[in-house]
Amino acid sequence: MPKKQTVWLFTMVSLTAVLGVYYVTGPEKLLPVSTLEETVPEPAEDVDVAVEETPSDEVFEMIRLEAEEERSRLKEELTAKVASADLSAEEKDEAYTNMQQLDEQASNERMLETVIKSKGYEDALVRTMDGEIRITVKADSHSTEAANELIRLAKEEMGDKMPVSVEFEPFK
Repeated sequence: MPKKQTVWLFTMVSLTAVLGVYYVTGPEKLLPVSTLEETVPEPAEDVDVAVEETPSDEVFEMIRLEAEEERSRLKEELTAKVASADLSAEEKDEAYTNMQQLDEQASNERMLETVIKSKGYEDALVRTMDGEIRITVKADSHSTEAANELIRLAKEEMGDKMPVSVEFEPFK
């Protein structure tokens, strides 16, 4: 059973990492363009305004960062459960098993993204949500054969347990 100091240290290190990522990326890069547009005051009529769209690379990275933050939050909660003296051994074991499943899921998603990129796609985003594997790929064109190939890869890497959906996003 981890000591309270270990749990405290893990929490502080996790918080420092999240704040470091936030500092490096900056709040303007974490907000979607639509949010930024709402906060900009209306310009005078004789001034030209150019609104910059977020490139899809940054969108993929923002989604990955949000998913990683959510997983970190869940892992901290599960770590607290494992360290809790109030829970039974079965509940602690279940929390530990859930932590391992989170790590395995994240690892499988990264591996599948790497395999998809190795097939010639510029970028890929793999998310496991609501019992479904969602794959978004950047590609100029798409076909049912390409989608079927991605589904086959997902089932090989992540198992046949969950349905797979594929979405193609054109380059901008």
